[in-house]
Amino acid sequence: MAAVSSRLPVFPWDKLEPYKATAAAHPDGLVDLSVGTPVDPVPALIQRALTEAADSPGYPTVWGTPALRDALTGWAAHRLGATAVRHENVLPVVGSKELVAWLPTQLGLGPGDRVAYPRLAYPTYEVGARLCGAEPVVYDDPTELDPAGLKLLWLNSPSNPTGAVLSKEELARIVSWARGHGILVFSDECYLELGWEAEPVSVLHEEVCGGDYTGLVAVHSLSKRSNLAGYRAAFLVGDSAVLGELLQIRKHGGMMIPAPVQAATVAALGDDAHVAEQRERYAARRSALRAALEAHGFRVEHSEASLYLWATRDENCWDTVAALAELGVLVAPGDFYGEAGNRFVRVAFTATDERVAAAVKRLGG
Repeated sequence: MAAVSSRLPVFPWDKLEPYKATAAAHPDGLVDLSVGTPVDPVPALIQRALTEAADSPGYPTVWGTPALRDALTGWAAHRLGATAVRHENVLPVVGSKELVAWLPTQLGLGPGDRVAYPRLAYPTYEVGARLCGAEPVVYDDPTELDPAGLKLLWLNSPSNPTGAVLSKEELARIVSWARGHGILVFSDECYLELGWEAEPVSVLHEEVCGGDYTGLVAVHSLSKRSNLAGYRAAFLVGDSAVLGELLQIRKHGGMMIPAPVQAATVAALGDDAHVAEQRERYAARRSALRAALEAHGFRVEHSEASLYLWATRDENCWDTVAALAELGVLVAPGDFYGEAGNRFVRVAFTATDERVAAAVKRLGG
């Protein structure tokens, strides 16, 4: 068996540890804006649903309870504009990162197949391709790719790390091209409910796909919109044939969301009030950090959506990381997301109000 080091890139966050140590030595402590992990409380109604389902001694089902599937289909119609979704068009998964990393393997891809993803992207798209021996391919515009051997096309809107959003027209053009070449499209839409200067649209919206989900699957998560990263609650919506195959594979693999988490997911998807409340928190933090970064000499690009500001001082990203670490502020270097990001840093606004205020003060705001 090939060593992990020969199959996979270096785990990027390990390279950030020395800068984290520098930032942590600040007299007022570390402000960690490097990882987009939620810090605010899990909404009370979700906690109650989890607790009330705690007495769940039996195995949960991989496909989820009927109540969960009802919640997923209802949310998809309400929030994605995917009004033709039925139970066979949904599938819960154990967190979206697990899905991204193992999807090419579960699809049966391997040597000779190609997996494409944006030039600036979440590193796990590449990891998923490499784990099954497929060829990872980056793109600026997917419709300019050579379709030969291309089996899986990842879209990511809103983007991690840049926060850029694909319009309905762009999505429709890409879907048409992919269908014309028989390429399966998975659209990572985990930040869809966090649009600021643009309104993100799902690949399953009727104006994008015409109400036909063939060859299309959208990936969604409750980690960001409901503060449930610790619950590992995510799901797929789309092509019933693709999801049916994945369901059978995942049954064999025992990939089950715990029953209490399934109940919590039903509660989370049935309530919009906590999502609006969390958006208000993030909007205030985003505004404060953006103003402070710009006053400090940064230029913010894209960042129309998601939980990040994509910022640059037109220097090597590691120089920026080092300078901010001296202020006690830790950010993610842009080259974690591809060489095209080597003059940018990704600044998360998922820290507490107190820590965001500390960062603003240190930046001179």
